[in-house]
Amino acid sequence: MKTQEIKEKRAAKIAELKTISTKAETENRDLSGEERTRFDALTGEVEGLNRRLTDAERLAEFERLEGRADTVTGSVERRGLEGYSVAKALSESRSGVLTGMESEWHQELSRDRGEVRGVMIPTEVILGGESRVLKTTTPGAGPGSNLIATDLAAMTDRRRAALRIEGLGATVLRGLTGNLDLPRLTESGTAGWIAEHTDAPRSDPKFKKTRMDPKTVAAEYEVSRKMLLQSSAALEPILRADLAYLLSQRLDAAAIRGGGANEPTGILADSNVAELPGIAGAQLLSDLTADLIAALETDDVTGTRAFLTNPSLMAKARKVRDTDGHVITTAEQFHGERVETSTQVPGNIGAALDADALVYGEWASLYLGYWSGIDILVNPYHADVASKGGALIHAFLDCDVAVRHPEGFRWAAVS
Repeated sequence: MKTQEIKEKRAAKIAELKTISTKAETENRDLSGEERTRFDALTGEVEGLNRRLTDAERLAEFERLEGRADTVTGSVERRGLEGYSVAKALSESRSGVLTGMESEWHQELSRDRGEVRGVMIPTEVILGGESRVLKTTTPGAGPGSNLIATDLAAMTDRRRAALRIEGLGATVLRGLTGNLDLPRLTESGTAGWIAEHTDAPRSDPKFKKTRMDPKTVAAEYEVSRKMLLQSSAALEPILRADLAYLLSQRLDAAAIRGGGANEPTGILADSNVAELPGIAGAQLLSDLTADLIAALETDDVTGTRAFLTNPSLMAKARKVRDTDGHVITTAEQFHGERVETSTQVPGNIGAALDADALVYGEWASLYLGYWSGIDILVNPYHADVASKGGALIHAFLDCDVAVRHPEGFRWAAVS
């Protein structure tokens, strides 16, 4: 039963209670036996409805929070996003009047952010660098030239680097506002057996905190006037699959090796994450992976763990053979642990800058934070486009990465 239905039913019960009570008061008497029985029954029903209403409102709040999503994968979408149109949001933002679902989400995401230029778009709609001009001229004359046609075939995507961080289980925090501190206990106290009436061993726990604050990653398109007029249907998948991909690609790369300053500090650049001695050649790869696994087990790291490396190292691993010439499976070399690859993982580390990185971690210890949504601004006034009638589409994402538990990761170089 919905919350409103419960309230209406409760109101009817309370009205009947009031009628019984008012009648007895008007006649200056106590409730009769039949009235008392009914009064008590109604009182119990109202109390039951109150409990049901509390439960329903609590569930609705849980669902609302779930919609805002503190999630550990990138596949969970917010509630209420079905039918959201990026192209519609951009088109209406040019006129300065947003309507429908796009307006509701913009208001929600821009709350407490002061003046927002452009339109705020939920990260779940898009996340999933180059600058280019989209035109609608002769086929083959530009990146957008084949998007205007009577019959438009499905657009094929370009090849992209695999984005792995969220899929490996990183903890995702959405809807952040101020800076965020992630405290953690680094040293516990001690316990010991004591004799009767003696003091317990005294010790002081120690704490540290990891700080997250928004850092901005941005991308930009130049779009021609005809593209804006004629290609809204084709522009939608481009905006979802390409422009925003550039943002998430940079965030994924920063989570792996971000160097700090203007970008987040990633796993490979975090001085608190230990590096194990690397190896030359893949023949000893199984020994290295065993050491990486043991390092986390020694630190009592539990949870979902996995390896992350690049295709270059995996190609070497697939060629490892035993003394009889038989190929040793990668499952054996990685001791049955999950292994993911991406060209985002660097192959230029080590003293000679020629080694491939191999990361092993409990990925929930890596935090990705999003401050509100993706801010997309259509700018038709820039000197590069104003005289042509086109527009620049700027996309901004405020986000950060933090390794909350450095002991949850180890990495090494394989040359």
